[in-house]
Amino acid sequence: MLVKILSTYGPLLLEAMGQTLLLALCGLFFACILGLIFGLLSVLKNRVCNVISTIFVDVIRGVPMIVLAFFIYFGFPQFVSSTLGIKNFTLSALQAGTVALALNCGAYMAEIIRAGIQSVDKGQMEAARSLGLPYWKAMQRVVLPQAIRTMIPSIINQFIITLKDTSILSVIGFPELVNTAKNVVANTMRSSEVWFIVGVMYLIVITILSRFAKVMERRVNRGRE
Repeated sequence: MLVKILSTYGPLLLEAMGQTLLLALCGLFFACILGLIFGLLSVLKNRVCNVISTIFVDVIRGVPMIVLAFFIYFGFPQFVSSTLGIKNFTLSALQAGTVALALNCGAYMAEIIRAGIQSVDKGQMEAARSLGLPYWKAMQRVVLPQAIRTMIPSIINQFIITLKDTSILSVIGFPELVNTAKNVVANTMRSSEVWFIVGVMYLIVITILSRFAKVMERRVNRGRE
C-alpha cells in the first residue's frame, strides 16, 4: 500500500513540499528585513528605538502562530474593509502565510541580529568612527559584515524552525505538505502510511539543512581561530 500511495500521490506530495519550501523562503526573506530593522533599533543608543524594538519582539513572540495566521487571513481583510472602506479586500493563503511567517520569524531574527551585532567587539565601531566614518557607514561596512558571519548558523536554524511552522498554515488552506497530506488521507483512508511518508520527507529536508548549519558553524569557528 505504501508503494501504491507513493506512485499515485508522490508527485502531489513533492509539489506540496515545494510549496512548503517556497512559503518558508518567502517568510524568511521578509523576516530578515524585519529582523534587520528591529535588530538595529535594539542596539541604537536611543531609548525610543529600543522600546519600539522590544514591543515588536515581545508582542509577536507572545502571540501563538495559529492566532497570528487567523488574524492576518480572516481578521485583517475585515479590518481594512470596515475601516478604510475598501470592499472585497482579501489576501491569498500564500500572502497571508508569508506575512504571518515573516512577522513570527522576524521577531526571532531581530534577537539573532541584535546578538550578532553585540558579539562584535565595541572597539571595531570606535575604530571606524575614529577614522571619520558616520555611524551607519561604520555599521554597514565594519560591524555587520563581521556580525553576519556569526549569525549564519542561527539564521539557518531559524529557517528550519520556520519550515516546520509552515505546517500550522494548513489551517488557512495553503496547499503546503500537511494540508495536502490531509487530502491524501481523506482519499486513501490510509492515515499511517501517508503521515509516515510526510514525516520522512520533512526529516530528509530538515536533516540536510541541519548538516549544512553545522558545516557553516564549523567554518565560522575556524575563521575566529
